[in-house]
Amino acid sequence: MIISRTPLRASFCGGGTDIDGFSNSHADGGKVVSLALDKYIYVIVNRRFDNMVRVSYSALEIVDDFENLNHELVREAMRITGVTSGVEITTIADIPSRGTGLGSSSTVTVGLLNALHKFSGHDASPEQLAEEACRIEIDILGQPIGRQDQYAAAFGGINSILFGSDGVSVNPLDISCKSDISDQFTLVFTGLSRSASEVLEEEPDNPEDKLSRMRKIRSQADLAEHYLEASDLHNLGLLIGEAWEAKRGISSGVTGTEIDLLHQEIMSIGASGAKLLGAGGGGFFLVHGTPSFRTKLSGLRRANKLIPVGLDDKGSTIIYEG
Repeated sequence: MIISRTPLRASFCGGGTDIDGFSNSHADGGKVVSLALDKYIYVIVNRRFDNMVRVSYSALEIVDDFENLNHELVREAMRITGVTSGVEITTIADIPSRGTGLGSSSTVTVGLLNALHKFSGHDASPEQLAEEACRIEIDILGQPIGRQDQYAAAFGGINSILFGSDGVSVNPLDISCKSDISDQFTLVFTGLSRSASEVLEEEPDNPEDKLSRMRKIRSQADLAEHYLEASDLHNLGLLIGEAWEAKRGISSGVTGTEIDLLHQEIMSIGASGAKLLGAGGGGFFLVHGTPSFRTKLSGLRRANKLIPVGLDDKGSTIIYEG
């Protein structure tokens, strides 16, 4: 039996600039500043006594040929790793893993690849896991997503990740305020969820305005890196608020009445900044405030789930082999 543990992620700034259409055409490429969360998706791979394939997630599939699997990520991860028969695969998530804005689909893909490679007797590097996950999701399945989630899941830590036509570069940030990040940043669940692909596939109301907003989001990533390295979390909090204002106007699917009302409520009780994570349409807000501010968040009328931001510094890891 093999068990992999792979972190979800939260991005401070730059989300969307990791999509190839922007990063390959912008002079400076794309850039995302993000952290891997101490919330995980676990993938369990166990040998069967026969050649059937059993996959358990929110549904249950039992097939005699992996090609017949409905779960596309599992099917393609099996194809890449060569583990195509005689296995049981189970995924378990700390947080419901669809439409949360935490990069869950890519986290699943990275975790699957790690566990299946290990099952086949191969130790895969973070670079290999991220590259293969991008190949599955973007090149093979044609999902209109970026590349930040795969690299955040594979590498862990707090990183400045650069994207361009010449590839991806992961630059770990050596910062001294890790405990303060956990004290001051909180995830607030909106109670809504929506597929990132659905939001990203929507046509912008104004393509020129979208490009202008994306350029602004790209420049905000530079500022986010500077504030983190300077341990200036107050200005980082203000910046994520500005990032939300830039992002929310990209297309009509990014926000909605319920999301706007929750954002207004969060800001009215003293947050310095809040932004919706992921493509939009639901999931979690990343919220900044003083350490005492979290007490105020617990009094939100909507009784939204609150999760303090904790850091994972290991990335996708094999936690059991036996």
